[in-house]
Amino acid sequence: MTTNVWEIASFTVIVAATATVIMLPPGIALAWLFARYRFPGRTALDTLVSLPLVIPPVATGVILLRLFGRRGVFGGMLETAGVEVIFTWKAVVLAMAIMGLPLLVRAARAAFEQVDQRYEQIAATLGAGPLRIFLTISLPLASRGVLAGTLLAFSRALGEFGATVMVAGSIPGSTRTIAAGIYSYTEIGNDAAATGLLLVSVAIAFAALWCSNRLAHS
Repeated sequence: MTTNVWEIASFTVIVAATATVIMLPPGIALAWLFARYRFPGRTALDTLVSLPLVIPPVATGVILLRLFGRRGVFGGMLETAGVEVIFTWKAVVLAMAIMGLPLLVRAARAAFEQVDQRYEQIAATLGAGPLRIFLTISLPLASRGVLAGTLLAFSRALGEFGATVMVAGSIPGSTRTIAAGIYSYTEIGNDAAATGLLLVSVAIAFAALWCSNRLAHS
């Protein structure tokens, strides 16, 4: 495999891992919220979080482009602060995080719902606060499901294409990911490089999904 193939593969793994770390706190918080509480707007929020699963990734990319572009609500504020997102590695991380978040939330939510609430209630009667109960009881008991969801979200981030291309493009050495590289190399007829990226993609995704399935069914 060429040097470019390994560079693209390593870049994709790094930004996918970064996106996964970024999505963990809000993902776990949302999963816990959906699993334990009923509140006005819960269904609407749940639907909003899951929306990237059912609309075309390109549509998600357009939404992110409108929000984080120079004329966007967040893009304008970030530009004022001297932070550029669109067509940078930050946009790649953003797109991957948005696309992977719903899978993390769904898996973690299912894990929290399986935790016996009696343990939490006993801890509460002994004087433990909500945060302590969550960190010492709920999260450890749901850890396998949460980790499985994390690996699933990481796998989704690795294979992200549509939203990423819209907000970050496919700039060689800057924003080109495995998926974008496969498309670009195939388009110009570089089958060797495309095949190399394909093999790397399958190997990494297979390993991550295998671990996720093992955790989810153990």
